[in-house]
Amino acid sequence: MIKLITNTVLIALVALPHVANAESKKSLDDIFVPIDKQPAVRGRILWVKKRFEVTPLFESTVNAEYRHSLGPGLKLEYHFSDMFSIGVLGVYNVSIDTNLTERIVETLPDTSNPNYDADPTPSKDQYSQHLNSIPIHGAAYVSFTPWYGKLAAFDSAFLSFDFYFQAGVALAMLENSCNSSVCSDENPDGEPGMPGDRDPRNDLPLNDGTKIGLYLGGGIHLFLSEWLALDLTVRSYLFSDNPSGLDTNFDRKVTDDDSSFSNHLFMGVGFSIMLPTKAKRTP
Repeated sequence: MIKLITNTVLIALVALPHVANAESKKSLDDIFVPIDKQPAVRGRILWVKKRFEVTPLFESTVNAEYRHSLGPGLKLEYHFSDMFSIGVLGVYNVSIDTNLTERIVETLPDTSNPNYDADPTPSKDQYSQHLNSIPIHGAAYVSFTPWYGKLAAFDSAFLSFDFYFQAGVALAMLENSCNSSVCSDENPDGEPGMPGDRDPRNDLPLNDGTKIGLYLGGGIHLFLSEWLALDLTVRSYLFSDNPSGLDTNFDRKVTDDDSSFSNHLFMGVGFSIMLPTKAKRTP
């Protein structure tokens, strides 16, 4: 019996270090994960993932030929992940004549020459009333956010940011102010299918109504806190338009052929409110 107990103790003493070493190695393996399996950043703030973004904004055209469009709007966006989201936006605009339009109007006569062949110059009213404006525009889009990081100033101030790109469907409501005294075009002696008097200055401008086209955009979020970000954007709304409303192909009539697929470029600024207001962090 004494011999049996002695052998059992000796076996236990020999096996115990191996068991301890195995348990220790297992614990170390749990703690020290190989570097290629480690997350890139621990405790990273997930600024947009699983969050709803509400952005009051202001946009203005930067390439308008005849009338600038500018005004307030709202963007609503849901972020499925750090990289992908979907959203909609809408903007209500007021219109302001560009410097080009003001200079052109100054040179135009108060009354146009009735003989178009002798002098095709439109009057001030004919020119101004044919121009269109964009009282409302918007888009529905998908967004891709491939880059994020931090900005540093003087090694003391840090600001998180991300860059995003968007693509989708644009929608715009156009209107002009052409009234019956300018846009009459009543002449029963005209050629079939053609405005009667062969004078495009009094043709309907055909540049109002709802337009659907392509939307492309890009911007940057500058995060001021976990729930608030400054949103700076460049947005392009591409759709068929004839901003002048006049005969652009010189066939002596205003038709849809005078329209072209145009780029309406806007720059915007907004403040994005992130919901919920508390951002999550990675392990």
